[in-house]
Amino acid sequence: MRATMPKALSALAEQVEGLFEVHRAGLRTRGGYRNPALNPPSAEHQVIDVRADDGARLRVHAYGPEDAQPVVLIHGWTCCLEYWNPQINAFAEQYRVIAFDLRGHGESEFGEPDQLDCHLLADDLCAVLDAVLRPGQRAVLVGHSLGAMTVQAWAGKYPQRVTDQVAAALLANTGPHSLVAETTVVPFFNRPLPLLNRMIPLPAWLGRNGLSARIVFPPVAAVRWIFARQIMSLAADPESIEFGMNIVRSCRSRIRSEFGLLLAQMDLGDAARHLVVPTTVVAGTADDMTPAVHAEQIASWLRESGNLVQFVLLPTGHLGNLEEIDGFNEILEQVLTSVRKPAEATG
Repeated sequence: MRATMPKALSALAEQVEGLFEVHRAGLRTRGGYRNPALNPPSAEHQVIDVRADDGARLRVHAYGPEDAQPVVLIHGWTCCLEYWNPQINAFAEQYRVIAFDLRGHGESEFGEPDQLDCHLLADDLCAVLDAVLRPGQRAVLVGHSLGAMTVQAWAGKYPQRVTDQVAAALLANTGPHSLVAETTVVPFFNRPLPLLNRMIPLPAWLGRNGLSARIVFPPVAAVRWIFARQIMSLAADPESIEFGMNIVRSCRSRIRSEFGLLLAQMDLGDAARHLVVPTTVVAGTADDMTPAVHAEQIASWLRESGNLVQFVLLPTGHLGNLEEIDGFNEILEQVLTSVRKPAEATG
């Protein structure tokens, strides 16, 4: 009996993990929202086989006409490609919309990386671009949060690729470094306190431990309110909050922890200067995760190099493209139109 116990427990653990995987997949692919923008895309998708340098399989989906202008969507921490449903639904008819899961997220494998950092994610982005772009094609890169940090790291590590593979970029709700030092997501820290007439910095150890904690998000009212208040904003539509929370809840707690530590330690320097293509920067006025001061710094570098198209502040929290779907899509449409017009003129 005792000899069979470990095998029995192992089998039970595998069954439980299997159930959790099914649950997480259900959260990612859930439909039935009144707002059709949030529902799974009606457009058919092509699954593109992509392997990272260490052999990890990355889940990559492509929507829309194969010969249309490619747009590559890169999600943020604890999210997945379904996070971009509002943009896929809006643009898949006219554009070749490509979205993928960062390693460890969604259905992409975590692999066995020697070191987990944004430079590794930059390598993964290379693998995706090489797989989805035909010779001579240049994509519009759209990154949110960690996805936009991946774009910055990629531009800094592979500057020779930027003008060859990218026509324009959009960076949303992101930063280059000092995330713990600037975040206002923890109440009373990194924000002016009138009674004390000073600002109390968030201790590095607290920020690091908070970002790397194996936090879970049970679907209860108090957690939903905290998520809305600290990650999004209380002004956001309840359905958008529900959608965003489902996406975040679908992430494995181990991945949330591993990548949270990555964010706490991340320092990309001024890698954004290497984005020598027309670049738009978007920030949220109520973004406590990555306050607008980060975007302002990135925008200033791009302005100095003459590559900043516009810097836009949306009245949102951290998940700007969910909270202001129409406003974000209008900005993205401007980027795509600016790329498509020269191509049509020469074609």
